[in-house]
Amino acid sequence: MNSAQEPIEVAPWLSVLVPAYNAAAYLGECVESVLAQGMAGVELVVVDDCSNDASAAILTQLATRWTKGFRVQRHARNRGLSSARNTLLEAARGEYLWFLDADDKLLPGALGELRDIVRTDAPDLVLCDFEVLRERRQIKHWLRGEHHRKSFIGAPGLLHGDTAQLLSGMLLAGQLHAWSKVSRRALWDSGLRFPPGQYFEDMATMSLLALAAGSSYYVPRPWVAYRQHDHSILANANWQKAQDQSRALVPLREALRLHASEQSPQLRLALAHQSARNLLGAMRYLHSQSSALASAGPLPALADQLRQNFRESSPLTAQELASAYLRRGWLLRRQKFLRWYGAYRA
Repeated sequence: MNSAQEPIEVAPWLSVLVPAYNAAAYLGECVESVLAQGMAGVELVVVDDCSNDASAAILTQLATRWTKGFRVQRHARNRGLSSARNTLLEAARGEYLWFLDADDKLLPGALGELRDIVRTDAPDLVLCDFEVLRERRQIKHWLRGEHHRKSFIGAPGLLHGDTAQLLSGMLLAGQLHAWSKVSRRALWDSGLRFPPGQYFEDMATMSLLALAAGSSYYVPRPWVAYRQHDHSILANANWQKAQDQSRALVPLREALRLHASEQSPQLRLALAHQSARNLLGAMRYLHSQSSALASAGPLPALADQLRQNFRESSPLTAQELASAYLRRGWLLRRQKFLRWYGAYRA
């Protein structure tokens, strides 16, 4: 009769999932930002991806202080960000899942606001805004709006059920990271996972997650402080990252071919526009490292590869996108796109 004497463990309503690798400088602040909010029914799970700094010791100390709602797992070998997130997906017990990077943190009140939305509207996907966290924020950063970055272009504070509208708003904002999205656990049941060994894995995965969502809710307030530092993916570009960036949305394009939203003019433009952004980022890297990349092949061939990735991810041709930019008066965007799309032709 032990089962009658033991308390029944209630599953958490939210799992905050943190992949950690050599994040000793930030781990404590990250964990504290979640657990210090004192929200009942929230678990925090951290996977240490075989760090070789003091991360493991810090996690042990944190586990001693936070004895409830905090779990630590460890990889025996370093497997990369995608694999760490996939491990977290298997470990999570919450109805909702929120990925948070180890060098970022939740802002005060975020968990309470999320709980209220979940209780009232129960959306499949919740999107929040963020602020950029720098060691020294200067006036130029404030003028750029880094104190409040939007993750969605569309109506806030409403429950939406239009997939094309959801994807369009995400793509137009261009903020397709995992940590600004809180998802219902069931959305992952189809087997969707982060692609191991691939950069810009957020963009590939979160767009497919949105495609599976039946409802969404956008909160126009920063819930996450995203730390910008010298070790971020964007700050350390390479040819592999440029290739992965330019083809990050190919899986979404392929999935949309079988989806009713595929014919939405708004979504087709939004997907083409983000595909163009990806191309421009990759082409700029190619330009900045043209001498160093000579060993990878002739520059025209490398540029052709990036253009082919654009064609595979965009539902609009380059000419159709340029015409769409012109109709909307997006002249500067049109000029930049045509310049970089035509760069390094043989």
